[in-house]
Amino acid sequence: MTLHITEEAPSPIVVRRQPARLWRPRRVLVTPAALDHAHGRQIVARAEDLGLPVERLKSNRLTGMRDENPRRAYTEAKSTLAVVTAPPTKLKLQPIPPSADWRFDLAEGCPAHCQYCYLAGSLSGPPVTRVYANLDAILGNLENYLGQGGVTSASQTRAAEGTTFEASCYTDPLGIEHLTGSLSAAIRHFGAWEAPVQLRFTTKFAAVEPLLGLPHRGRTRVRFSVNAAAAARYEGGTAPLADRLAAMGALAGAGYPIGLTIAPILPVEEWREAYDALLRDAAEALADVREPDLTVELITHRFTPGSKTVLEGWYPGSDLPMREAERTRKLTKFGSVKYVFPGDMMKTMRAHLTERIAVRLPTARILYWT
Repeated sequence: MTLHITEEAPSPIVVRRQPARLWRPRRVLVTPAALDHAHGRQIVARAEDLGLPVERLKSNRLTGMRDENPRRAYTEAKSTLAVVTAPPTKLKLQPIPPSADWRFDLAEGCPAHCQYCYLAGSLSGPPVTRVYANLDAILGNLENYLGQGGVTSASQTRAAEGTTFEASCYTDPLGIEHLTGSLSAAIRHFGAWEAPVQLRFTTKFAAVEPLLGLPHRGRTRVRFSVNAAAAARYEGGTAPLADRLAAMGALAGAGYPIGLTIAPILPVEEWREAYDALLRDAAEALADVREPDLTVELITHRFTPGSKTVLEGWYPGSDLPMREAERTRKLTKFGSVKYVFPGDMMKTMRAHLTERIAVRLPTARILYWT
């Protein structure tokens, strides 16, 4: 199967550094409990300094966000930032294979508008971006999980990463960093942590300037979620690919371990050339960095019946291919259904991308294909 998207042959992406466009929510809601925390008050101050309207709620519940029209509810929620406290369940960390030993959440929800959104169907209610005010408790809890992971800590090939903590499972922390400061705080926390640990996060944004001078000490790996140009058109509200690649080069120059998360891989028209062009541009972005510490994660597109229903409500005009007849039906480890590409196609795409990564980015380590 090939997606018939007509476009010219891939041309090099011009890597540039320019001021990043920052998300400005139309509403900022803050709960009373969030204001009990210094970090919550700092987030409110940041919002007010940007001239954003802040509404101080009378209770700790977010109400009035639902609408019978899913598109209208989506639009309202996506323009809302809520400053809340993480519930106690968030302090009971879960493993997040194949990425990391554990996931922890600085926030939940994302300001981007990706038509394949991985959060669709996995988060309940309208997609409000909730940021957590009790940051001290969240970061202080991590030490309880040191050395106990079963993903990287138990892997001979990845043991050098130490105990790994994924911070972007349910959010894009860089996309909201100008409002929260939570990501910078986490990077400083890991930099000061005298233990074999690593903070990991993935982003589709490019506003990395606040991170460049932080004392990260090589304990934060920043991965940029990228795609072939024909597939990246499904990623509304994100930084352009060129900006993401330029940001990756800037962080590598600042000594950060970096990564490419190529996702979701789609068999777009002339997909071999399209993904090779992406890898060529990534190599160009790193041309001035000597032996960058670079990893690659390869994630193919998949969907569930629930996520498909949600996404079709959010993006009714999308032509993202989600036809069950063109996929292979599989069961997850939890017994739910997901639809992936047929086996032969997966093997072909994996072989091609693996070969081109070895050519374009010879020092990169491929962590996994899924």
